[in-house]
Amino acid sequence: MATYTTVPELLPPPGYAHAAVVEAGERLAFMAGAVPLDAEGGLVGEGDPAAQARQVLANLETALLAVGSGLRHVVASTVYVATTRQEDLSAVWEVVRASELSAGPHTSTLLGVSLLGYPGQIVEVTATAVVP
Repeated sequence: MATYTTVPELLPPPGYAHAAVVEAGERLAFMAGAVPLDAEGGLVGEGDPAAQARQVLANLETALLAVGSGLRHVVASTVYVATTRQEDLSAVWEVVRASELSAGPHTSTLLGVSLLGYPGQIVEVTATAVVP
């Protein structure tokens, strides 16, 4: 499994690790960006960053389970939020922190971006996970 490091000489990160090291021989899953669409392609949570984050994490979990992994096995994630508002970033991050994705420390980056791929899309998450 992965070994997580929080570097004492750096500011402690809020709910994630500075680095994750996976020994050779581990199976890794590199996940495509999870988006806030339901199984029929409908946008979930229009205009609501937190609702979209919940749907994105549910979709990511479904995809991870399909390859034999899960949110607890994520070693790195990138969270994209189409916004210029700090409040939207914070709302999405709170959903991430309350999820199984944050059950153990992992590396993560939270970004505010100008636009995502689907009309009305506010949130997307990419991840790399160990497949135990």
